[in-house]
Amino acid sequence: MDLKIFDVEHGQCALLEADNGARLMIDCGHNASNNWYPGAYLKDRGINALEMLAVTNLDEDHVSGLDDLLDEVDVKWLWRNNLLTPAHIKEMKKEHGMGPGVERFVDAIKNVFTGTGTNYPVFQGLERRAFCNSPGDFDDSNNLSTVYHLKCHNVGFMFPGDLETAGWLKLLEREDFQQALKQTHVLIASHHGRENGICEEIFAYTKPFYIVISDKGYAHETQETMAYYYGESRGGPFRSQGKRYVLTTRNDGRIGFAIAPNNWHAY
Repeated sequence: MDLKIFDVEHGQCALLEADNGARLMIDCGHNASNNWYPGAYLKDRGINALEMLAVTNLDEDHVSGLDDLLDEVDVKWLWRNNLLTPAHIKEMKKEHGMGPGVERFVDAIKNVFTGTGTNYPVFQGLERRAFCNSPGDFDDSNNLSTVYHLKCHNVGFMFPGDLETAGWLKLLEREDFQQALKQTHVLIASHHGRENGICEEIFAYTKPFYIVISDKGYAHETQETMAYYYGESRGGPFRSQGKRYVLTTRNDGRIGFAIAPNNWHAY
């Protein structure tokens, strides 16, 4: 099993390939500096279908490559916060407007991914869970992020989107979410490592080996959280650099994890 976290600057895009070859993409941001797009990436590798796309957050940087993805490959399933209707999304975006990726997302959930099927894809070796807050509790897109917990051969990865402190605390009221944190070995830093994505309380339940920040160079104060996250991780080997605690796409580029039934490593 292989998980890649791509360098899409201030955005997010990751791809998990299960033991049986089924693929799950988490978010679909793109890199404007080098013209990298998720659909073109898959097509260039002879991949014409994606079994599932999971979207954590409905800000443009998480779905900026959606046009390309849907135009280039056949996306079978969309995994999202089903509590958010097109009306909810439009209301959240009325102040600043919807970008083209969010517009395509709204169109897709109305006309393509209607959620009526039950023949879900099988990802061999993977256990997956999703957690999200209710629009009755929050009205901002960050705290309505969907948190995905992927357990790959018992190695846990958590993708929290742009969840902020209040959203973390609400989810922490759930025992199943606490258990997911306890089974997390790699945490993707919420909100690209920004300070408002930190929730100190979650580290009573988790001590991940690595914390991964998906962001571009200094623009959003992410570097100011590096020392904090360093202190909350156990660390592990990375490439030829010895022990690392915090990995960043801005410095490390594409980050990968190879997971087998009895061992795993970052690369």
